[in-house]
This record gives sequence, C-alpha cells and structure tokens, in this order.
Amino acid sequence: MRVLLRATMDTEKSNEALRSGKMSELLTEILDHIKPEAAYFGPLGGRRTALLVLDMKDSSEVPAVGEPFLTHFNAELEITPIMNGEDLQKGLGQMR
Repeated sequence: MRVLLRATMDTEKSNEALRSGKMSELLTEILDHIKPEAAYFGPLGGRRTALLVLDMKDSSEVPAVGEPFLTHFNAELEITPIMNGEDLQKGLGQMR
C-alpha cells in the first residue's frame, strides 16, 4: 500500500544534528534504508519536515520506517494511506 509519511522534526534535536554536521548523513542513511518512491523536505508549521511516499507491503514495516526519525530527530510521525491516479481509478472501478 502506498503511504505518505510525514516526519516533523523537533527543532532542538534537528538543530543539534545540523550543528554537528550529521544532518545530511543521517537523512541519507534513512533514505537509503527505506527507499521511498519520492522524498520532499521543507518547513511545515515552522518546523523541519520530511514528506516521503513509500510502498509498504505490510504494517510490520512501520517501525523500520518510523524509528529512525524518532530516534535521530525526536520527530512526530504521521502515516497516511494515499493513491496515485491508477490506484484511484482501480478503486473507483471496484465501486458498485
């Protein structure tokens, strides 16, 4: 199932990673591990935020996907099911 993971990073924790020069290394390591379809970064609500599109085969993948953001950045996580155009058409075609 395709999901959108929103990781809103704690300002102090992410500031520490930025000041120490580890921010880029940590994010690269996380992305290499979870291999998102797409990854976007920017400020949402005034806080550093990562928006990742992932294809999760099973809910048991949640810890492996979320824990790195919790551990390294004390992030708030939200995982939401999403669809692309093909998924939407398939779903609508199943409605009767």
